[in-house]
Amino acid sequence: MKEGFRQAMAWLHTWTGLIFGWLLFAIFLTGTLSYFKDEISHWSQPEIQRHALDPAHSLGLAQRYLDANAGSAASWFIQLPSDREPAISVGWREPGQGRRGFVSKSLDAASGEVVQARESRGGDFFYRFHFQLELPHPWGRWLSTWCAFIMLLGLVTGIITHKKIFKEFFTFRPGKGQRSWLDGHNAIGVLVLPFHLMISYSSLVLFMYMVMPAGIMASYGGETNRYFSDLFGRDVDVSSAGVVAPMVALPGLYAKAQEGAPGARMGYIQVQNPNDQNARVSFTRASSDGVAYRRSQSWTFDGVSGAQVSSGAPESAMMMTSFTFAGLHMGNFAGPWLRWLYFVFGVAGTAVIGTGLVMWLGKRQLKHAKSERQPGELRLVEVLNIASMSGLLLAVAAFFWANRLLPVALQGRADWEVNAFLWVWAASLLHAAVRPGRRAWAEQLGLGAVAFGLLPLLNGLSTGQGLNHSIAVGDWAMAGVDLTALATGLFMAWLARKMLRVPAAAKKRAPRAAAQGKVTAEAEAN
Repeated sequence: MKEGFRQAMAWLHTWTGLIFGWLLFAIFLTGTLSYFKDEISHWSQPEIQRHALDPAHSLGLAQRYLDANAGSAASWFIQLPSDREPAISVGWREPGQGRRGFVSKSLDAASGEVVQARESRGGDFFYRFHFQLELPHPWGRWLSTWCAFIMLLGLVTGIITHKKIFKEFFTFRPGKGQRSWLDGHNAIGVLVLPFHLMISYSSLVLFMYMVMPAGIMASYGGETNRYFSDLFGRDVDVSSAGVVAPMVALPGLYAKAQEGAPGARMGYIQVQNPNDQNARVSFTRASSDGVAYRRSQSWTFDGVSGAQVSSGAPESAMMMTSFTFAGLHMGNFAGPWLRWLYFVFGVAGTAVIGTGLVMWLGKRQLKHAKSERQPGELRLVEVLNIASMSGLLLAVAAFFWANRLLPVALQGRADWEVNAFLWVWAASLLHAAVRPGRRAWAEQLGLGAVAFGLLPLLNGLSTGQGLNHSIAVGDWAMAGVDLTALATGLFMAWLARKMLRVPAAAKKRAPRAAAQGKVTAEAEAN
């Protein structure tokens, strides 16, 4: 019975891993990149310069700009610069325009002038793709949430299947074909198992309102906005009085908010009814200031008198647990070194999925090693493996190249970057379908190695902010993207070289086949 149960779990682990593995590889890879989405966004918009942080001064510059350019707006939104986001981000909503009337600008943190940065989705593209897959709402979220459940299922069934999993963690036999792939798969999986369990489970917690909506529907009906207002402690909207009144200086209100949480970094500042008698100013503490999001860390002031109107409601133990899982998943609280650890663990998770796909195919290809042509279903899996792994990496490189090569003033430029990503990914699928397996692997990996390896040079030539400049001025966000691209290029070049080598098994078969052919020829001659 026990053996039968383990075999059932092994079957479930194998087939769910195959069917959803290609999507899971993309979700994990883009999610891993998302841990540095702000740095990628900075690289994607090199026109935005970094300056010393001065939150109060930046807030004053934002208020001055909004007063001059959006004084009659229904609301203002301000995001202050940070060590990861160099610009002052301001936005406003025109009266009676709804969502379509929203305007956003990036301001220089030193001068307050609008920065004419190239249009790009930057790191936000990978972040959104990670849980929306470039599909219409809400289908992308449903699919990625289902994949998260499959990943969690795969982890649990993998633990059950490998009863000696911790012993096998210390075993690695290089150069042994399938045995080496399995050893690597087990070792990496065990090394980062707690991280992967946390990531998979917290993904379900993040979209719990979609996965388990019964309680929300019973309490709120169709009013989901009211549910989120209660959950996050949003203030009730205050109607405009229609009476013009000068607002207090926002830096002064910032100082008052700091009294409630000394040293806290503010995430978003929202102003309702600016320059009106009923103006309200809300400060929300940045998510990077703690593991869990805390709705109690918000302050609302009267925009005219400066008196504090309210503060966020305290969290229950259940809400804190949920918000902690969400914070652990997104990793906004992590400093540079911990963020790199998140990144490494994310790469390891991507490798676990990739090695699983390779093992599934390799094991079945061995059964048909003596056949001239492998079955159609195995060829299909091989094509999807190549496109979903090397093809996806090539598509990521194409996104970065498009960011540097597309004209800065091109209309809809951000969409063209995404199109470059999708087109190259689709082209990799076509290429994998028409080329032999190992050749397709080697060619795509080799092209990816060139694309990533030359990216720092392209950046330097097109922007003047190459590694020599970014390292000299201490712009480690810009340098970090270039250095990571260079390391990725070297790794892909190594993989391409491995693929170009003739497998050891093929070398052993070649002399036998030649000898057998010679004997056959001699027999026919006699």
